[in-house]
Amino acid sequence: MLYNLAKFVCSILIKVLFRIQVEGLENFPEKGAVIVYSNHKSWWDPVVVGCILKRPIFFMAKKELFEIPVFGFILKRLNAFPVYRGAPDRKAIKKALEILDEKKVLGIFPEGTRSKDGVLKEPEPGIALLATKVKDVALVPVAIKGEYKFLNHILVKIGKPIRLSLDEKEKLSSRDLSNLSKVIFDEVSKMLA
Repeated sequence: MLYNLAKFVCSILIKVLFRIQVEGLENFPEKGAVIVYSNHKSWWDPVVVGCILKRPIFFMAKKELFEIPVFGFILKRLNAFPVYRGAPDRKAIKKALEILDEKKVLGIFPEGTRSKDGVLKEPEPGIALLATKVKDVALVPVAIKGEYKFLNHILVKIGKPIRLSLDEKEKLSSRDLSNLSKVIFDEVSKMLA
């Protein structure tokens, strides 16, 4: 209930503050497990993506946000869950896999942190790890263009879903996962070009 209320309020807020244009909304799957992933320039990114897409999104967010007393409490009620950055976080991976196994939508920012200058950073291997652990998951790239300034134009492009065709028994090395993450995240880069 809080998620729906927050989405309603935030949808109005972003329409007042920015001129948002959305392309490719029809590409987003109406059902099934989905990993939606995007470039990350601002704390507005999850708000905008969450408001645009019809299905509830469970966002991974840096652990430090949950340590802010009231804000952390609210984040948990808005389907966000913490992840430690810089090292594999088994608890966060387990939570993400549960979300996907329940055929819900997982939201992640593969760069792992905001890029304040807009230059894309190397993606973390987590997106590839998750994508290879869940059968029949759709990977949906989202590219956000524009600066979050009052009445500025923000373009949000939603790409066509990607489905990996990996052998279930295939074990990928850390290097393989890193390379696969780059290939997956390159779809966002192409949409930003």
